[in-house]
Amino acid sequence: MTDGKPCKVCNFTRQTSYGVVAPSLDELKRKGCESLGFSPSDSVMVVLENDGTIVEDQAYFLCLPPNTKFMLLNNKETWAPARRIDGGTAWMARDSMMLEADTVDASITAAPWWNLALQLKQELNSIILMSEADLQCLVDAPCSELASALGFQETKAEELQQTLQRVLDRKEEERQSKALLQLYLKAVEKEDKQQEEQSQPSQEAIDVDLPDGMEVDSASGFTSRTLMVLKGKTSPETRLATEDLQMVVTKGPEAMQQVLGWDTARTSALLQACEAQLSVRLQQIQAMQSISNTQPGGSRESTNATSTEEAAKMSAQGSS
Repeated sequence: MTDGKPCKVCNFTRQTSYGVVAPSLDELKRKGCESLGFSPSDSVMVVLENDGTIVEDQAYFLCLPPNTKFMLLNNKETWAPARRIDGGTAWMARDSMMLEADTVDASITAAPWWNLALQLKQELNSIILMSEADLQCLVDAPCSELASALGFQETKAEELQQTLQRVLDRKEEERQSKALLQLYLKAVEKEDKQQEEQSQPSQEAIDVDLPDGMEVDSASGFTSRTLMVLKGKTSPETRLATEDLQMVVTKGPEAMQQVLGWDTARTSALLQACEAQLSVRLQQIQAMQSISNTQPGGSRESTNATSTEEAAKMSAQGSS
């Protein structure tokens, strides 16, 4: 086991630089924070000083040559190429950068989407590593402010938000299709065991497990992801799980109005859309059960395979 790799660390201004020996990326962060005076509780990102490449993989860190220079970025700091200014005018450039930063509204920089926008501006490909919650933050961001942060025209920023919304919708449709297939397979399993009591569709819907790490709001009874989908911009009823649709319809307009903080007209429109979507899904479940009940004798495996294929098609059509 190696004793460590000699490295250099600097802050984002490049005015302070230290040499450290670190056997791992975590140790580089720890020693770098100590040398640069960062708080141990701060979230620090490590990039290559020469080109800003993000270093977050231990194997990649070990592949880098000795004496590689790293830049540690703290809070809202971002990598920028080194600027060489002749004639002792560097202070003018620093003052200009400070004035430019001061012109940005502090309330905007505190918004959750601000750092995501800066990350995109630095490296557009980083969007593929963002979570669905991050993408939703970008979709919900004010279009004009997002365009300013990215350096885009407002029409281009709007197109970006529409594209991200379509990505989120497609991911949600895939989840709903999978959930509907799980419901159907459970119904087939119950038929195989010849149970006397048959659960109602609402009970089957409740059988679906919540994803790991999803918190439930004690006041409304909805998960945090469901509340985020309900307040989405486009067709939230197509992206809700079947059990959530049932809960929305059951709660009624007054309760949902309090949960969402909307006016009566907007809440009623959402409830009507949820009722229509729920009706379509229940008809799909009944149709699939009917196919299974009326299937003539033959190979059970072939029957289940055919029914599953039709269920996948029907659930995909219902979600779309």
